[in-house]
Amino acid sequence: MARKQFDLIVFDWDGTLMDSTAVIVNCIQAAAKDLGLPIPDQKAASHVIGLSLQNAMEVALPDIDAKYYPRMVERYRYHYLNQDGGLVLFDGVHEMLNDLSQQGYFLAVATGKSRVGLNRALNASKLLSLFDATRCADETFSKPHPAMLQELTRELGQDMKRTVMIGDTTHDLLLAQNAGASGIAVHYGAHTVAELQALNPLYAANSVAELHAWLGTNG
Repeated sequence: MARKQFDLIVFDWDGTLMDSTAVIVNCIQAAAKDLGLPIPDQKAASHVIGLSLQNAMEVALPDIDAKYYPRMVERYRYHYLNQDGGLVLFDGVHEMLNDLSQQGYFLAVATGKSRVGLNRALNASKLLSLFDATRCADETFSKPHPAMLQELTRELGQDMKRTVMIGDTTHDLLLAQNAGASGIAVHYGAHTVAELQALNPLYAANSVAELHAWLGTNG
């Protein structure tokens, strides 16, 4: 049976599949504290989730000397690696991805994580075999540049018009818009409902269960 709208479903990772927003915010703040820099508040730190690490630090702390950005990245990684073993997927993620895979969708990840970081997360969560392709911010342009989706569709031989990007941030929705794909928002991650709705996503889910149900009916 022909699928309704999509052949390729691309997921963001942090804040969309993995419940990691609070940990990332804490690690950004801890890195700034280590270096005696102004500590971004929760809104500023959560807003940059989804960007490449270097880009995220530049946006979170725009008024510091540029020499501190590589050191911020180092300190962030130190704190994150001490905590990421305790991170968990949102409830229902395994079931949703298994179901979509069995239905024959191509599944992919487009993330601001590094390749090493994503591989660690995929192995720890036992999801590696479910994804047909993945793109990380240290391999191509950071969101919201369209390169991640352009590369994923090219690698998998898919049509951008039958591709959807699912994420918890405006960076994800802007990536979709810039690439000419559809965009779906989830409301349980880093960016506010108002920020996400301002970009007119095709659909917005309040939970993984809602997202799974919508994709099952409309995907």
